[in-house]
Amino acid sequence: MPDSADLDLFLTGLPKAELHLHIEGSLEPEQMFEFARRNRIVIPFASVEELRAAYSFTRLQDFLDIYYQGADVLRTEQDFHDLALAYFARAHADGVRHAEIFFDPQTHTDRGLPFAVAADGLLAGMKAAEARYGITSRLILCFLRHLDEEAAFATLAAAEPWLDRIAGVGLDSSEVGHPPEKFARVFAAAAGHGLKRVAHAGEEGPPAYVYEALDILRVDRIDHGNRAMEDPALVTRLARSGMTLTVCPLSNLKLCVVDGMARHPLPAMLRNGLRATINSDDPAYFGGYVADNYRAAAPYLSRDQIVTLARNSFLGSFLPDEAVTRHLATIDEFVGAA
Repeated sequence: MPDSADLDLFLTGLPKAELHLHIEGSLEPEQMFEFARRNRIVIPFASVEELRAAYSFTRLQDFLDIYYQGADVLRTEQDFHDLALAYFARAHADGVRHAEIFFDPQTHTDRGLPFAVAADGLLAGMKAAEARYGITSRLILCFLRHLDEEAAFATLAAAEPWLDRIAGVGLDSSEVGHPPEKFARVFAAAAGHGLKRVAHAGEEGPPAYVYEALDILRVDRIDHGNRAMEDPALVTRLARSGMTLTVCPLSNLKLCVVDGMARHPLPAMLRNGLRATINSDDPAYFGGYVADNYRAAAPYLSRDQIVTLARNSFLGSFLPDEAVTRHLATIDEFVGAA
């Protein structure tokens, strides 16, 4: 591998897509305070430093508790627009050319905001980012799995006026105890609308959840998927089908899914032929954006593996084939000149 300065330039310059990014999870502490002041909301932290100190998690639920608290400062379309544009500025600096971002409408509608506030604000921010940075993007609506399927159906119904601008549906929030099969009917309904389907599976949940996401929800991508590595037959199936896994190294480290980057399954995923990708998940909470995740994983990967991860990010995207082909050519040009 090259020296650290050259490696950093390579990692940030390498064209890439991001496929696993919760936009509410890009809410930096400084933004939380800014939006709280703007909207005259009192938050239970005296300073940015105190808030950052609270970002100490040992499990997914600990993170979710503060995540939902932070989302409460998002009240207007302008807030969502500004949140999205701030993420895309960081993504641009990290070499991201395309992003497929999650949002959690139930987090906002359950506190009284109309669906339109988040959806229109984010879509406006995405449009502004494409004009400013040339980054294309897609929006994915996630259902909160700790809520029931009827709530997910209500959210899908509320989204209908926007479905021409929403690429797909996903499944996130507390995984253990909320298997994918719980949402079989609403995912079938989403498929009927022509939407792509993705689901968090195998982060804290067992390999059985990955099977359910594949066989019951009929997903187009698996988000996380770490624990699939515990089942050799499942690994073979994922490899043979070309199923994309949206892996989030720093998130896994912060939430104690792995006990160190040296023990992360990403290299083994690549050795086993899985279409793994690197993503940042909830970067404001987990210590880094997408290039930071590449940096964290790089000591355990070859240069060719790093390039493969970038190529996989476009191959696993929901872009049309001709756009993917252009992006892959851009990677080849970059690598050839590096």
